[in-house]
Amino acid sequence: MSIADIKSPLPGVFYRKPSPESPPFKDDGDAVKPDDVIGLVEVMKSFHEVRAGIAGVGIRFVVEDTDAVMAGQTLAEVQA
Repeated sequence: MSIADIKSPLPGVFYRKPSPESPPFKDDGDAVKPDDVIGLVEVMKSFHEVRAGIAGVGIRFVVEDTDAVMAGQTLAEVQA
């Protein structure tokens, strides 16, 4: 199996949940499909969905919820 990176499309704050009281979109170890939302990046009060873009058997997040991220920074790795 190979490892694929899911990168941030833009700089901002990464959120793993749609709201503070909601469960995360995905947990470490979950399977993903290309259209699955794995998180949100907030830029100036606008929230942008981050989709997996790849199918895989397990996801592992490399940034924490509410971390500041840069464009192109790896958010998660997927076993493809």
